[in-house]
This record gives sequence, structure tokens and C-alpha cells, in this order.
Amino acid sequence: MRLSTDTFEFLLFSTDTSFIKKADQAGVHGFIVDWENKNKNSRQKNFDTQINNNTLQDLERAKRSTEKIIICRVNGFHEETEKEINLAINAGADEIFLPMVRTPKEVLDTLNFINGRCPLNILIETRDSVKNTNELSKLPLKRIYLGLNDLAIERQLDNIFTSLSDGTVEKVRSNFSIPFGFAGLTSPELGSPIPCRLLIAEMARLNAQFTFLRRSFTKDMAKKDMGVEVPRILQALSDAKLRNPEEIEADRQELNTFIKEWKDGFKTGEMQ
Repeated sequence: MRLSTDTFEFLLFSTDTSFIKKADQAGVHGFIVDWENKNKNSRQKNFDTQINNNTLQDLERAKRSTEKIIICRVNGFHEETEKEINLAINAGADEIFLPMVRTPKEVLDTLNFINGRCPLNILIETRDSVKNTNELSKLPLKRIYLGLNDLAIERQLDNIFTSLSDGTVEKVRSNFSIPFGFAGLTSPELGSPIPCRLLIAEMARLNAQFTFLRRSFTKDMAKKDMGVEVPRILQALSDAKLRNPEEIEADRQELNTFIKEWKDGFKTGEMQ
């Protein structure tokens, strides 16, 4: 599998209009407004995760601030999903992300709610969705993102990156021909506990076509020029696809070593 950086997209969670404008100019491809908060506090309690509480007004403001795509992550499928979908689309969302998918029926019902008004993306982050990837791959979706955090919680893992080292991510990826993403990136030389350069290498190996710019990217950009850093990340992706088989295997083994040596960091707040 080969990665083409011509189509690789960076998506950024943000409702800060000044930051969105800078990221837009730097080459970020789209922005995510995050409405997912239903049951999330209890689900992610005691884990080092980020919970947003973005609003309808945040989505409308983000939409006005850029010509790039605006994606709304709604709550996992529930009794008010149709209402959330209508609110998001009417406010200008260009795509919808449905998280915590469990069954193909949830996705089919959501597609019916959308009724062709915009593309639907889903997050694979439950054991049921991993099990149902063959059926999910047959549905008319735009992109798939594998959420390491919630999948680790569901699998009762201490290390969110275990799904990379044990083959779960690769197995899920093999079922989909549409754009696929996982993990998140910041500047290539940064990243903890996993060096970002190794995540870039794994994205190249698995032919990922988009990813999220992780929360540490926002923090890192306070001291860096985004207009320089975004192209640098793209260049690192381009370089990674030029590796020979021995280099690919060496990077894979180094990634697995970092994952094995990271103990309980998910629960202690060490991930950046």
C-alpha cells in the first residue's frame, strides 16, 4: 500500500476562529466542531482524554471563519441523533462524524437522517464496530477514523497504542478502501510517549489518508510557525513512503518497542 501526500488531509479540532484562520493559511484541510459529550465524562473518567463541549454557535462561527470543510462530530447514536444531524447541517456542517458506532443499523439510520445532504464519516472505537467492519465497509461512507482512546477503554487496555502493535488497526484498515485515519500528529520531532516520526511511519505503512492534528499540536504551535510546521509534517509523510522494506520494518519494530515500554501512561496523563 502506498500513501499519497497529494490527498493526505489534516483535520483539526478547534472553534477558536483566530487559530482556525492561521491553520487555514498554513494548509490545514478542515476543522472539527465537537458536540460529543453524552456519557463521555463517565466513559472516560480517570483517563487522559479531552472532552469538548462545543455548541451550535461554535459551529456557526467556525463555518463563517474559513472556506475549508467544517465537520461536526455529533454524539453516538441515540434518540436525538436525527435532531442533532438536522441542526448541524442547517448550521453549515460539510460532513458529519458519528462516534462510538456499534452496529451497521445505526449507520444506516444516520444515513437516512442525512438523506444525501452531506457525507457521513464514522469512528471505529468499540469492540462491536471492529467486529462489524466487513459490513460497515459496504456502506456509503466518506471516511473512517479508528479512535485509539475509546477502543482502549472498551478493550480494558492500559496502553492506547496496543491496538497498533497487536494488529487491530491494520486488520480494520484492510477492510476499507475509503480514506482511513488513526492517531494524531504534531511536529515530527515531538510527541510523547510515542515519537511522532514513528506514527508518521506507521501511517505511511498502512496507507492512511488523513489524521487529526492532536491536542499537543495546538500547544506546540504557540512556540512555532504553523506555516512552517504543517508543510514539515507533510514532507515527513512524503519521505516515509520512500523507505525501503528494511527501513519500514525497523521503524515498525521501534514503534512496537516504544509501545511495549510505555506502562499505564494512558491513566496517568503522560500522553502528549
